[in-house]
Order: sequence, then C-alpha cells, then structure tokens
Amino acid sequence: MQIIGCCLGVLLTHAMFALPLLQFSTHERTGASQWLAECIATFGLLLVVLGHRRATDAPWMIATWIGSAYWFTSSTSFANPAITIARALTNTFTGIRPVDVTGFVAAQLVGALIAVAAHRSLFDERNVAQQ
Repeated sequence: MQIIGCCLGVLLTHAMFALPLLQFSTHERTGASQWLAECIATFGLLLVVLGHRRATDAPWMIATWIGSAYWFTSSTSFANPAITIARALTNTFTGIRPVDVTGFVAAQLVGALIAVAAHRSLFDERNVAQQ
C-alpha cells in the first residue's frame, strides 16, 4: 500500500506542476558514497521512529530528521523503499533511475538492520536496567 500511495503521490505532484504524468527518471544515483548516505539516512530515520519516548514527539522528530537528512546526505535521503520506487517515476531533480533503485533499497535494508540493533542496545529496557 505504501508503494501504491507513493506512486500516486508522484502522479499527483506531476499534475500540480503541469508535468507529464508518466515518466521515468534519468537522474543517476549510484555508487558507494550514495549507498552509504542512504544507509545513514535510513539508520537515523529508524532510530528516531523506534527510539522516541512520547507519541507526540514522533511527528516533529521524524519530519526534522527527513528534512535535515535531505540536506546533509548526498543521496537526498530517500530512506524508504516505497519512496525510492516512486521517485523512479519522476524525471525531476528528486528522481532516481530505475536501474539504481536496487542499490538504494539494499542500502536502506542495511541501515534498517543496523538501526534495529542499535535501538536494542541503546533503548531496550532490559539493557537500560542492567547499566
């Protein structure tokens, strides 16, 4: 459902800006530096999602992370496989060539796995009690 929603969001955005609705990105995003940046963006996002203490903090913390990571990562922080797939459907600056999607999704998976491990180490109540 996320993939469908993200793809529909791309079509809606194209309509709002009077762009062709259906298009594929030609914006090259590949290589170790891009994948490292995407791993870090995903790691941070998941750590914020898993580590916030109050439900009321989640919206502003997540928005702050994504907004910041857009600027401080070379990948512009896709940080979500559904978004990555959808961004392959726009030939604007935010796009990614369809051929580059797999590397980004792999980097996101690595970042997510590291974030889960870090969360367990840093925030798991059993670990906190032992310290």
